[in-house]
Amino acid sequence: MRLFRATFCGLGFALLALAASGQNKRAQTTTYRLDSAGGLELIHATAQVVNYRGRQALHLAPTPGQDPGTGSMMALVAGSDFRDGMIEAELAGVPIAAMDPTARGFVGLVFRAQERGARAENIYLRPTNGRADDQLRRNHAVQYESFPEFPWDRLRREQPGVYESYVDLEAGAWTKIKIEVAGTKARLYVNGAEQPCLIVNDLKLGDARGQIGLWAFVATDAYFSNLRVTRTD
Repeated sequence: MRLFRATFCGLGFALLALAASGQNKRAQTTTYRLDSAGGLELIHATAQVVNYRGRQALHLAPTPGQDPGTGSMMALVAGSDFRDGMIEAELAGVPIAAMDPTARGFVGLVFRAQERGARAENIYLRPTNGRADDQLRRNHAVQYESFPEFPWDRLRREQPGVYESYVDLEAGAWTKIKIEVAGTKARLYVNGAEQPCLIVNDLKLGDARGQIGLWAFVATDAYFSNLRVTRTD
C-alpha cells in the first residue's frame, strides 16, 4: 500500500480524445484507475489502496486523532483543471460511528475546487438515508453544497428541498454516480439512471473552473474506484 506522493504519474491514467463537435469543441476523457495515492493532494485525510467488496479501491480515512468538526476530507487530483463536462466514479461510504454516532457515511465528489478545496462545488450521497424508514431522511439521500458560503445546512434552511433529494441507496455498497456540469448547472445521475435525481440550476461559484477530487465527511470510511473525467470546455 502506498501513501500520498506529490506526483501525477503514480495515479495511472489513460487519455482518450473523442470526436470534435460541430462547434470545434473537443471532448477529452481521462480515466484514473486510482491504483495509487500518488498525484492526489490530501486534505484532512489518509489514503491507501485496499480491496473493498471484491475490487481494488482507494480508501480515504481521517488522520489519527482527527476532530469530527473538521468536516471534510478531500483528495484533489493534482494538476486537474475542470470547467464543463462530466465526472463519473464508483464509490461507497461507511459511517465511523465510534467517531461520530450521527455519521451517515457521506461520500461524493468535488469539482471546480480552488485554494486547496477552500472553495469548491460538492455533490455527495448520504448512503444510510437511502433506505431509512423515515421519509424525511430518505428525502435527504443526495446533497449539493458549495464551499465556503453555502454549506448544506444553510441551503436546507433557506431553500428547503431545493438542493437535496431522494434516490435509492444501499449503505456500504458500490454506487455509480455521474455528474454533468455546464455553466452554472449540474445534474446528478445514480446507478446508470436515464434521469437525474438532483438538478442544480445555480451553482454558487458561478461559471468557474478548478480541480476535481474525491470527498467524504471526516467520520467516514470512504472508497473510490474508476474515476473518469470528460472535459468539454
